[in-house]
Amino acid sequence: MIESALFFIFAFGTLAAILWSGFMLFQNQDDPLGDRLEELQAHSVVPAQRQPRRKGGGGFLNSFLFIVSLVPGGDDWLRDTEKELAQAGVRRRQAIAFYALGQVLFMVLMLGGMAWLQRHNGLPQKFGGMVGAFLLGYLLPQQVLHRLVRRYRQKLQDALPDTVDLLGIVLGTGLALDQAMTRVSEEMQYIYPELASEFYTVVMQVKAGQERSVAFQHLVRRTGIEDLKSLAAMIVQSERFGTSLSQALKVYADALRTRRRLRAEAAVGKAGIKMLFPIVLFILPVLFVITLVPGLLSVLRDLKMGIGPRP
Repeated sequence: MIESALFFIFAFGTLAAILWSGFMLFQNQDDPLGDRLEELQAHSVVPAQRQPRRKGGGGFLNSFLFIVSLVPGGDDWLRDTEKELAQAGVRRRQAIAFYALGQVLFMVLMLGGMAWLQRHNGLPQKFGGMVGAFLLGYLLPQQVLHRLVRRYRQKLQDALPDTVDLLGIVLGTGLALDQAMTRVSEEMQYIYPELASEFYTVVMQVKAGQERSVAFQHLVRRTGIEDLKSLAAMIVQSERFGTSLSQALKVYADALRTRRRLRAEAAVGKAGIKMLFPIVLFILPVLFVITLVPGLLSVLRDLKMGIGPRP
C-alpha cells in the first residue's frame, strides 16, 4: 500500500514537472534585437569557430544543461535539439533547457512506472521492460518534436502565397522593403502569426545592424523551406540590381498558389492508397464476419446433425 502511494505521488510530481516544462517551453518571448546584439558582442570578442562547451553555474537550468553536456554525445544532442526547436518556432533562450528537463523527467517516469509494473516478474522480464521503457522515453519526445517541426513548416508553407502577394501590393504603394515587411507582419499577425513573426524577426535583425542578405539566410536556415529560400534570393537580387520587386513578387505569389494547388491534388491522389490499409485491416474482416459467419454456422449445424432428412 505504501509503495503504491509513493509511486503515484512520484508519478504526479513528475507529470506536473513535465507540464510546467512544456508550458515554459512554448511561451513566446522572442527578442531578436537582443539576440542580434549578443551575437555581435560575441563575434567581437572571439573569432568564428566551434562553440565552446557549456559551463556550469548560472542557475538550475544552466547547471542541468552542463550536466547533460558531460554525457558522451550530450553536447551534440543539445545543439541538434536546439536547432530543431528553432525550426519548430520555439526560440526562447531557455527552450532547450525546458525541453531537455521534460525529456529526462518523462524518461524517469517511464522507467519508474515500468519498474513498478515489473516488480513481481523475473530478471529477464524486468530487463526487457526497462529497455522498452528507456527507448520509449527517449524516442517519443523526439518524435513529438519532429511533428512540431513539420507542422510549423506546413503553416509557413500555407501562409506564404497570401503573404507574398500582400507584400508585393504594399511595395507597390512606395514603401521601403523594411517598412513593407513590418506592415505585412502587422496585418498578418492574427491570420498567419508564424510567418508574420519570421518577417518581423528579419526586420529587427536588419535594424540591429545585420546585412539584409545575412538576415534572410538566417531565415532560410531557421525554417528550412525552399520557397522561402527562393523568396530571399529574389529580394536580395532585386535589391542588388535595382529591379522592380513588387511585380516579381506578384508573379512569384501566383507560382506559389499553383504549387499549393498541385500539393493539394497530390494529397487527394494519395488518399486512396492511404485508405487501402485501414480498409483491408479493419473493414474487410468485419464484412467477412457479417457475411460468412451465419452461413458457416448453418453449415456446421447441418454437419453436426448429419446429412439427410431430419426427424
